[in-house]
Amino acid sequence: GDFFGLTTAAVAQVVARVFQDNGRPNAYIQGEEASAAIVVGGTLGKGALYRKRRNPFQVYWQGPSLGFDLGGNASKVVCLIYNLRNDNEIFQSYAGVGGSYYFIAGIGVNYHQEGRIKLAPMRTGLGARAGVNVGTMSITRERSFNPF
Repeated sequence: GDFFGLTTAAVAQVVARVFQDNGRPNAYIQGEEASAAIVVGGTLGKGALYRKRRNPFQVYWQGPSLGFDLGGNASKVVCLIYNLRNDNEIFQSYAGVGGSYYFIAGIGVNYHQEGRIKLAPMRTGLGARAGVNVGTMSITRERSFNPF
């Protein structure tokens, strides 16, 4: 596919790394987000959550970030989800796993976790944003314009 606007080989390289770290996901979200930061930042996103043998449904996410970070971007996102037992479990806040950021083939990947549920959002997009940050990712049923 060309969802990220990158070659299939580049995307495969990133997915292989995430699978190597975590195994196969049992759900995923495909969507888009916008983020901006000057030290303190915020991210807002929306997408559809997909699981085997279920209809996809709309989800939203938002979260603050703090770090050595400056700029803004708009990204396409595919978020791999691990250990999700039922649809409603997705709706909570996930802490960023410290230092778990990779940038491979134009795609950034970082991990978030709450209990047994782990998220691996893979992002690529346009914009000028440089830095390292830590933050949370809250997944909700309703859109919120407040990342905090």
